[in-house]
Amino acid sequence: MRPYAPEIDKAAPAPVSIGTAVIGPIAANIAFVMELTLVPLLLPAIQAQLNMSIGGLAWVFNSYGIAVAVGVLLGGCFGDLFNTRRVFGLGVALFAIGALLVAAAENFDTLIMGRAIQGLGGGMFSPLVPLLLTRASPDRPGRALIVWGSIAGYVAAFAPLFYGSFLGNQGWTLAFTCIALVAGISLAMLVRPHPGEDPAPGPRAPKNFAMLFRSGKLWVTYVYVFCTYGAITYYLFRLPVLLAQSEDRAASVGFVLSLVWLTFSALSTILRNMVDRPHLRMIMVAAPLLIAAGLPLAHDSETLLLLLSPMVIGAGLACSNAPSTQLILRFAPRGMSGVSTSLDITFARLGGIATVALLAEARIALAAPVIGVACLVAAVCALTACRGFTEDA
Repeated sequence: MRPYAPEIDKAAPAPVSIGTAVIGPIAANIAFVMELTLVPLLLPAIQAQLNMSIGGLAWVFNSYGIAVAVGVLLGGCFGDLFNTRRVFGLGVALFAIGALLVAAAENFDTLIMGRAIQGLGGGMFSPLVPLLLTRASPDRPGRALIVWGSIAGYVAAFAPLFYGSFLGNQGWTLAFTCIALVAGISLAMLVRPHPGEDPAPGPRAPKNFAMLFRSGKLWVTYVYVFCTYGAITYYLFRLPVLLAQSEDRAASVGFVLSLVWLTFSALSTILRNMVDRPHLRMIMVAAPLLIAAGLPLAHDSETLLLLLSPMVIGAGLACSNAPSTQLILRFAPRGMSGVSTSLDITFARLGGIATVALLAEARIALAAPVIGVACLVAAVCALTACRGFTEDA
């Protein structure tokens, strides 16, 4: 769940209906977060019903991630060139259509097609959510973003637990139907007129994209994001399959996954005032170390260690999420914060795609050392990126 922090358009006039303008993007983001947190829980049921191999299941997981990586770049680019609300609405519509197609899928090909359409739409609208929120509340943009982040954290934490406890026996298609329904609510909000919310773009200075490649520390941070989110995504993919092989009920899987997001939300709150220059290096180095330690714990048969595993992973996610985005914004060329943070999301997704594709069918005994090496690379990147950060800030 990569954050996106675009430059705030303070010149944008306030909309007529702030409440409706805020509810629409937040509802779309809830649907996006529901997909992120529920799909790992649903993988064993999808595999069983469609009789898929673990490799086929990896394609179900990765087809969405690949499409999101493409959609993020399209959404960020088209959102600047065209009407932001219309691009956002197109993304939400594609996301909802894809979710309904997945819910109706009876074979592998239809499932993959639906996942790809859903991912493309989700990638298009997700980077535009904070932009619409800050335009809807130009006088208090920070409050809108805090509400957005808080709701996303709680949905991520409780959606798997709720579904696993109350709806787990209803079949995996119900989850995608619910995701499409929430996206539909957002779309209904978007069709209402909001005059003044999406002003005509003024003259823009041409962007020199070559500047992106001249910032070495920016790309070192992207490697950090690629490695850490690759490891976390593999954990979210592999853990439900491992638990299903142990005949754990959906409620148990949902509870374990909820612990990841609860720990993430709680520790993120604690760290919000600590992610400053004196602490940044320590926090960023701690993230890959925690992630590397969390995966082997998930393979342990002891209940206590199994429950400790998602908490360690959630702590690693909290230590890597906001700090890495802070560095990317620090190293981004002037006037290119939006492009830089879009690449942040893309590298996070690509890391997950590559790691799942590489290790989907590998045993934990092989996967754990590979994840350990990736986390070691991330730790070295954190030390390199943070070197001199205090002095040159």
